[in-house]
Amino acid sequence: YKYTQFCKFYRDHITLNKATMRIKRKPAEKLELDWAGSTMHIMNAITGDEITAYIFVSSMTYSGYSYVEATLDMKSESWIAAHVNAFRYFGGVTKILVPDNLKAAIIKNKKYEPVQLNKSYQELAEHYDTVIIPARVRAPKDKATVEGNVGIISTWIIAALRNQQFFSIQELNEAIRKKLKEFNEKPFQKKEGSRKTVFENEEQGLLIPLPIKEFELSHWRIATVQLNYHISIEKMHYSVPYEYLKQKVDVRITKHIIEIFYKSMRIASHTRLVGALGQYATNPDHMPNNHKKYLEWNSERFLSWAKKIGPYTEIAIKSILSRHKIEQQGYKSCLGLLKLADKYSAIRLENACERALYYSPQPSYRSIKTILTTGSDKIPNDEPKPKSTSQHGFTRGAEYYRGK
Repeated sequence: YKYTQFCKFYRDHITLNKATMRIKRKPAEKLELDWAGSTMHIMNAITGDEITAYIFVSSMTYSGYSYVEATLDMKSESWIAAHVNAFRYFGGVTKILVPDNLKAAIIKNKKYEPVQLNKSYQELAEHYDTVIIPARVRAPKDKATVEGNVGIISTWIIAALRNQQFFSIQELNEAIRKKLKEFNEKPFQKKEGSRKTVFENEEQGLLIPLPIKEFELSHWRIATVQLNYHISIEKMHYSVPYEYLKQKVDVRITKHIIEIFYKSMRIASHTRLVGALGQYATNPDHMPNNHKKYLEWNSERFLSWAKKIGPYTEIAIKSILSRHKIEQQGYKSCLGLLKLADKYSAIRLENACERALYYSPQPSYRSIKTILTTGSDKIPNDEPKPKSTSQHGFTRGAEYYRGK
């Protein structure tokens, strides 16, 4: 072919292949989401610097009813928070969400392969009982509604507000909501009604109802279970069943909850700790049996055990507990003292405590054990027993010193 004839045939070919098909949209079926290409700015009131604000746009495929919001970045947290706000604005959720292939939402979207979503984005879909089907790579017609609305919104909202100054993201979003209301209520040029009337009359009633509790944004991390069967998250420590020592676990972090997963199975959940760093959240069910027994010890249990042996043993236990600044410091001595009853009998232990109290108002575990080891508790005491003026029996009284 000559050049002119080739060009004619090529134009004819392009014309045939540019044929478009009108697809009938179903109400409440799809919500298309994207970031606008244009940005806006807010002013730092202190330094006078301009801060970039990014524009999130979501549009109902059927009615074109839209929600617009400005954010300070395009990270996953802002992307998901904008979704939650959009669902609240619409009063429900569509069956399908159609986002672009941005990194905050889609990890992998290859032809003929399952789509790999960001974990937090997948959780969002599950929480709102919807599904995410991203647009094909470099296929803007898959989300033609939002693509078209982005262009209109860029003129209707962004361009209209370009000469105004805003000093906070909240102030900017208030101005956007006013222009958005006008945009949604603007009458159609070629058919009756507006985006808002079509949405309210034909679409809103078919949306999936919102759950009682709004979605709470989460972060995921990998942690290793330490030998003390705890993991460390942001310098706070959370227990895990001890069977998972040294295993790597997935940790889901929300504002209020810490959830721990091992091979997609949840093995622990804790209320998130706040305040001073280094705190521990420990579930007793996560502890080995010998560690659980340690937690069962307290002063009431020691005193109850001692009271069954005899009054002198009870006084000796009270003395040991009272001499420490923190009573837990005396638990080891109390346990050792009461265990002497197993080796020497409860009667001999009671006698040994009586003799030890005779010599000192604050007997120690070592002194009582020495009395039992040497058999001094078996030797009759010919000296008269002191009359104590103390209700605890720790002092000998005036009569003892008068006799000396």
